Amino acid sequence: MSRPPRSGFRSLRPLFLPPLLLLLSSAGPVSAGTAPIGGPIPGDLLVTALIGEPATLVPVLAADSPSHEICALVFNGLVRYGRGLMLEGDLAQRWEIEEEGRLIRFYLKRGVLWQDGAPFTAEDVLFTYRQYVNPNVPSPYGGDFKSVTSVTAPDPYTVEVRYAEPFAPALDSWAKWIMPKHLLEGQDLLTTPFKSRPVGTGPFRLKEWRRGQRITLTANPTHHAGRPYLNGIVFRIIPDQSTIFLELQAGGIDSGSLTPLQYARMTGTRHFEAAFRKYHYPSLGYTYLGTNLRDPRFADHRVRQAINLAIDKQEIIDGVLFGLGEISTGPFPKKSWAFDPEVQPAAFDPKRAGELLTEAGWIDGDGDGIREKDGRPFRFTILTNQGNLARKLAAQIIVRRLREVGISAKIRFLEWATFIDEYINKRRFEAVVLGWGLSWDPDPYDIWHSSKQGPGEFNFIGYANPEADRLIEAGRREMNREKRAEIYRRLHRLLYNDQPVCFLYVADGLPVLSRRFRDIELSPFGGISELLQWYVPETEQKYRWVP
Repeated sequence: MSRPPRSGFRSLRPLFLPPLLLLLSSAGPVSAGTAPIGGPIPGDLLVTALIGEPATLVPVLAADSPSHEICALVFNGLVRYGRGLMLEGDLAQRWEIEEEGRLIRFYLKRGVLWQDGAPFTAEDVLFTYRQYVNPNVPSPYGGDFKSVTSVTAPDPYTVEVRYAEPFAPALDSWAKWIMPKHLLEGQDLLTTPFKSRPVGTGPFRLKEWRRGQRITLTANPTHHAGRPYLNGIVFRIIPDQSTIFLELQAGGIDSGSLTPLQYARMTGTRHFEAAFRKYHYPSLGYTYLGTNLRDPRFADHRVRQAINLAIDKQEIIDGVLFGLGEISTGPFPKKSWAFDPEVQPAAFDPKRAGELLTEAGWIDGDGDGIREKDGRPFRFTILTNQGNLARKLAAQIIVRRLREVGISAKIRFLEWATFIDEYINKRRFEAVVLGWGLSWDPDPYDIWHSSKQGPGEFNFIGYANPEADRLIEAGRREMNREKRAEIYRRLHRLLYNDQPVCFLYVADGLPVLSRRFRDIELSPFGGISELLQWYVPETEQKYRWVP
């Protein structure tokens, strides 16, 4: 899994790692029907790949990366991250912070329209907030509003948020996408038709969703920051990275994410380099082997430590990632300001792993090579999503290495939506290989706090540690960034020692994009950003129709 991004670069919190995160900026749009003289003009489409079907397009419930890729283009938050990783207004024109951080007063932009023509007002903000804190709405993001005591609207374009105590991620948390009250009030957010026919304030609006085939978005001519240059975006649902690469080569799609093998060995041809730009950057996320901690086998800390020592992470880095990544040492990757450089990855040590398993009571009593305890052999199934080659190959290495210390594991690959809806959300798993994509603000509450184990929430492995909870809560209250970073470094050390999951690797981002698109840049997060200003010169435009 990965976390949704929280703001402007669409960094909202955990969600499931996307193949190519398309990030937005308000810089450089055009008004409907206009074009700067001698500069970019509207036209063309971006055709890209989506690794799976979105689960829902209701923002408060969207927890997987396909859902977030679409929501990021259809909706806006009050704030967003702009250039230089500074928060800037999105639906909010400006804001004031008073009472030592206990009050934020947002002044909303006037004249913003929902894509059905209705006006955006403070009532939409209040309605959205109520859904995040509604106990009957299984949102994974409610923890960001835990210390909010009230949200009020003194007038249609002012919102006042009061907190019981200082809350470090407070401003960042209002990057969450705002929903239309006039369309969703009184509806069940789990079953509403809105989940597949969303209406937002964002730069693109949904035109068509053909399940299993494609999702088509068109430029929003009334977008408050101006119409995008591109006429639309077509997401083709292609749940296999090999097929995505074939489509790139054939010109069927304009962008996608490469596997390390493809990046290192298959894209050096003159034809490919002439057609595409390749990008390479450290990611703000990690891949892990997670176990169901409600299972007594994995509740034993010695077993989790043994699994960590039994897996050769460098073998994964070299053989799966072709060196395009590094070993993960915990919940914060090196790119995060919360990262603790003192935490070093444990050495591959199958001998010590075997000793720990023996200490935990797992012994191969019958000589078949598989350890048993109380007459039960140590066997389990690892679930992961189909189409992700790196996870598939990593899982195969994990299975082989665990077998060498007397644990029998097998792999099962699942279609993305089925994996999330039927297994993750229902806690029907023994082990999973997944990933977290993180926000620039490293608040880990939603992933690791023991209170976040409810339906639809992100602590689905069932981790509970009072000291981890204390540090997470302390980090939220600390407004000084250096002091907050020290708290998170202590949490980093604790979690790596406790091994609630086996932290595997931080893979580099490897997207490619057709060279016909201009005004492309890497965001400070890594990744391709500023999609609102992308354009294609008129002589190079490929798609002459508006979808």
